Amino acid sequence: MGYKDVYARWQADPEGFWMDAAQAIDWDKPPSKALFDDNAPIYEWFSDGMVNTCYNAVDRHVERGRGDQVAIIYDSPITGRQQKITYAELQDRVARFAGGLAARGIAKGDRVIIYMPMVPEALIAMLAVTRIGAIHSVVFGGFASNELAVRIDDAMPKAIIAGSAGIEPNRIVPYKPLLDGAIDIAKHKPDFTVIFQREEKPADLKPGYDIDWAEIAAADPVACLPVEGNHPCYVLYTSGTTGQPKGVIRHTAGHLVALNWTMKNIYNVDPGDVFWAASDVGWVVGHSYITYGPLVHGNTTIVFEGKPVGTPDAGTFWRVISEHGVKSFFTAPTAFRAVKREDPTGEFVTKYDLSCLKTVYLAGERADPDTIVWAQNHLKVPVIDHWWQTETGYSIAANPVGIELLPVKLGSPSVPMPGYDIHILDEGGHEVKAGTLGAIAIKLPLPPGTLPTLWNAEDRYRKSYLTTFPGYYETGDAGYKDEEGYLYIMARTDDVINVAGHRLSTGGMEEVLASHPDVAECAVIGVTDELKGQLPLGFLCLNAGATRDHKEVVAECVKLVRDKIGPVAAFKAAVVVDRLPKTRSGKILRGTMVSIADGNAFKMPATIDDPQILDEITEALQTLGYAKP
Repeated sequence: MGYKDVYARWQADPEGFWMDAAQAIDWDKPPSKALFDDNAPIYEWFSDGMVNTCYNAVDRHVERGRGDQVAIIYDSPITGRQQKITYAELQDRVARFAGGLAARGIAKGDRVIIYMPMVPEALIAMLAVTRIGAIHSVVFGGFASNELAVRIDDAMPKAIIAGSAGIEPNRIVPYKPLLDGAIDIAKHKPDFTVIFQREEKPADLKPGYDIDWAEIAAADPVACLPVEGNHPCYVLYTSGTTGQPKGVIRHTAGHLVALNWTMKNIYNVDPGDVFWAASDVGWVVGHSYITYGPLVHGNTTIVFEGKPVGTPDAGTFWRVISEHGVKSFFTAPTAFRAVKREDPTGEFVTKYDLSCLKTVYLAGERADPDTIVWAQNHLKVPVIDHWWQTETGYSIAANPVGIELLPVKLGSPSVPMPGYDIHILDEGGHEVKAGTLGAIAIKLPLPPGTLPTLWNAEDRYRKSYLTTFPGYYETGDAGYKDEEGYLYIMARTDDVINVAGHRLSTGGMEEVLASHPDVAECAVIGVTDELKGQLPLGFLCLNAGATRDHKEVVAECVKLVRDKIGPVAAFKAAVVVDRLPKTRSGKILRGTMVSIADGNAFKMPATIDDPQILDEITEALQTLGYAKP
């Protein structure tokens, strides 16, 4: 069956499609049906089944004779350490750690916050929590105390599992003082903390409250506790527009079924293959494709503690792929742009044998065609853009390589996946014709594994996602479909700018700017203009070693946009900067840049990688007459 057949099969019989997919999971009690819609538009999947996440990710592989297969490869160019953990070893370590948590009163339904660096123990903690039916909430290691406190007060965890420190290329970030600060600020106080000591920076422990990881890990092992299909596996906080984070809930059964389905059908890996998502467990990619997806499917997953460049150079991705036999590689476009900026000619690629690598996947930010072409030319494999969100947990649109490799169209994450009925709507909620920019919405119900609601905030869920277009989930992204049904994501809805009545996509302009040979990375924002409403403004980061006069590059970029998009874009101003403000997952903070340009007050984004960059952006904007206090 090709893609069209599979998608048509889902459309014709969604219930049968997902019940078939559910047979690949091990159930303690199989569900009686797939969709539970008694409380629509709040939908649930496989609710009356009984199942355990950890059993499906670990124990069942051991029981089927695959205990000697490597489950986790830890590769840390920052500390120089590597480690391989088999499924049998993983089962023992997870069962003991779960036993240690259970002995201290962690039970089904209790929340546990995990605040860890990129080490295998982060995955062990996640799996141990799900083993006993508790609910984890991973917070990116190194998050500021006040942001961690907000999450503590919302999730109300019984315990927090943390690393003593995170190791960065040029510094050590002590986590324990940040954790202590957060607990001081928070109204809710966890019963205890568990601290994993990094030898580079051990922490002082408070007797009776802070427990050493080694003590918990030495407990007697416990078995997996089956939970209901609609029992939360985890809560993951994503930034909200109000500054209050939104706790995305992931129900256990739908999560297992959907992620397992994607591993073969989208990523084209078989059990035993090595899969690498170069992300962090603090983000949704780390949950879905470092921890759960690969392990549930029986793959080997890689935990990488490093950066795309600087640990030690722009060849670190290729070393890891070559050394560990990675078949399918997933990263963010921003990581490739960083590599391309340091190594524009792809010299480092030639130093490694990459014959094991079959496909590369990009997601997290729009993948500009220039970056995809660069990667295709140097890696000589398909480079697949795909689109999804923290809320959905896996691809909304993708190129389903395991079913059929569809023609790659640059700038498009390809086509809707089974479960997603995608519509492009105007402001009144009416479908627009092919090629017309509009709001991307998904007809309800969303498929299994997506968010059923928000943690303790059902009203906010309805208001944030379900009210603008009744009967649809509002993605918050803008784009269009072409005549063949390929989807193009052009911007967040907030990033579609209105220039003298013309609705224009900042993503389209960025695509043009990125095609300039000297431009490594760029961003376009809409700034307030009295005459035209908004005007586009470009930020350009140049390739390493680019020596040309900045004014010349800016003039050429302005002309490029004028030639490719037309005078209607009114693109007249751009500035060269050393770097762009980003979240730690690589998303460019365009909204914050707009606030600075327009002189509006803004809250420092919790996920910002380096707050100092905002001062550099402010200075650059002031040279153009913006960012007046």
